[in-house]
Amino acid sequence: MIPGSTSKLSESTVASAASISAKTDIVIVTGATQVNTIIPNFGGGFGGFLVLVPTTGLVLGTSGNILVGITAAVNRAVFLVYVRSLGKWVINSGV
Repeated sequence: MIPGSTSKLSESTVASAASISAKTDIVIVTGATQVNTIIPNFGGGFGGFLVLVPTTGLVLGTSGNILVGITAAVNRAVFLVYVRSLGKWVINSGV
């Protein structure tokens, strides 16, 4: 984000699965299936960010491209940053 500018974030809703595709900046996640892989909307060729909003007790596991797993609190935003050099999503908050 650049100071003095407005960022336009788009959002979508996705059912939880072992692998989900984040096609927008904000993803509302429904269901209780553990998510282990999040496919970045930008292809993963560089860093980026993502906000997940779980509607149930979402578990993010580590067998895919998530660095540290958590059980996310319902209706609390989970901020993730994709670190290209690691090829993983790093979780900032959401518990």
